[in-house]
Amino acid sequence: MRCGDLKELTIFLEAGSRLPLYQQIYEYIKRDILNGKLLPGEKLPSTRLLAKYLQVSRSTVDLAYDQLVSEGYVQTVPQSGYFVCEMEAGFLEIGAGRAKSRQGDGRNPTLKAKDSGAEELEQAGWDRTEGEVEKAFSYDFSPNAVEWPDFSMNAWRKAVKNMLAEQNEELFLPGNALGDDNLRQAICAYLHQSRGVNCHKSQIIIGAGNEYLLLLLSQILEGPIGVAMESPTYRQAYQIFGNLGWPVFPVPMDEEGMLLSRLRESKARLAYIMPSHQFPLGTVMPMKRRMELLKWAGEGKLRYIIEDDYDSEFRYKGKPIPSLQGIDPYDRVIYLGTFSKSIAPAIRVSYMVLPKQLMALYHKRCGFYSSTVSRIQQQILFHFMNGGYFERHLNKMRAVYRARHDVLLGELKGRIWVKGIRGEHAGLHILVEVQTDKTEAQIIAEAKARGIRVYGLGEYGIEEGVTESDSPVLLLGYAGVSEREIREGIERLSEVLK
Repeated sequence: MRCGDLKELTIFLEAGSRLPLYQQIYEYIKRDILNGKLLPGEKLPSTRLLAKYLQVSRSTVDLAYDQLVSEGYVQTVPQSGYFVCEMEAGFLEIGAGRAKSRQGDGRNPTLKAKDSGAEELEQAGWDRTEGEVEKAFSYDFSPNAVEWPDFSMNAWRKAVKNMLAEQNEELFLPGNALGDDNLRQAICAYLHQSRGVNCHKSQIIIGAGNEYLLLLLSQILEGPIGVAMESPTYRQAYQIFGNLGWPVFPVPMDEEGMLLSRLRESKARLAYIMPSHQFPLGTVMPMKRRMELLKWAGEGKLRYIIEDDYDSEFRYKGKPIPSLQGIDPYDRVIYLGTFSKSIAPAIRVSYMVLPKQLMALYHKRCGFYSSTVSRIQQQILFHFMNGGYFERHLNKMRAVYRARHDVLLGELKGRIWVKGIRGEHAGLHILVEVQTDKTEAQIIAEAKARGIRVYGLGEYGIEEGVTESDSPVLLLGYAGVSEREIREGIERLSEVLK
């Protein structure tokens, strides 16, 4: 065992560093231990001696040594001092590699570089948004986008101001696990007026996104339960059910929606559908098929229908289609809605209307959960709805999207490569059947090379042969692109398909 020698330590302190002096000392000594410059059993200089050498207070060195002791790099021996601990060789090799990646120019090791593991994660793109991972597109016809510049920011500010003016100390208390009463009442009134949903506020659960609500539902129903899903469908929901280990039965569609004959052949107890505007096909389920679907649910004791009403606010021809829940005589429809499309994705507020018979199971199995949406966020949204701002915002956005919808249809009209158009007059995207010898993948790749991002129907299938057509089918969203960008983007897309 060698006596602590200041010559064994190479420490350069930077007074202007963002790191406290004690942490700089800690980092240097830890690095030397991991690099093998300080060997197991080796004694460190006393705190008094090192403080004098570095011209810092003794308490600063005490803090550094205390941190090293707490993390197991150094141990104290009564009346003897501080000694380097024994460590596994493999750990030292790994630690040395990480310390080296932080070392930089040999001075302060924490100021230069990120942890190599963090760099690997960053390179893999796991901490990036979709827009950061992909190359920048001049024209992105995403079917999931919404128009942010036209968001009613002034109205949102007023809602925030009104919420703060109340000086409600209860906002900082846990609140109701279902969600705040006044917001659930506002949602209840809105759903009844706009969608014909029949419910009481006590049946509404507010959550941070439909993904969370589906996970919550899985615990209420105690799966695994077979789920019938339209094909093609909303793949995020499909992946959630798959992650839960629930059997998923793809059910083909005709022009009226999910085929009931195939649904009956399956072993499903749940049917996940989007009857008012099916994604991605845009199909609107007629009343006859709706009644047949409800009859299927009523025939089985534990059968339910999940109605995902994700974008019902946006319809440009005729009156809005009433919800399936509103005509359900069996109390078997679980209704899902969200503000992500109608306001903005970052709002992250969704809601689920449970049948009365499932509310008892919710309180028994999940009633102890806390709400996943901040009460402050809930109250801002309440004031946004209660003050009439939400209705005015929807009217504004309907006009914006209607104009873009019409421009897109006008640009597609007369194009020789357009074989057919489906799903128009509602939602935020249309489907275009393409007359070409190219495959869907080739079209997407060649469009990408020209700075255009388009989406193929094949991306949303959960079984083979999701379309009746042999031609490629593209999804063209218009909510996230301006009228000018629509015109320019379609013109460039025509160069790919000419």
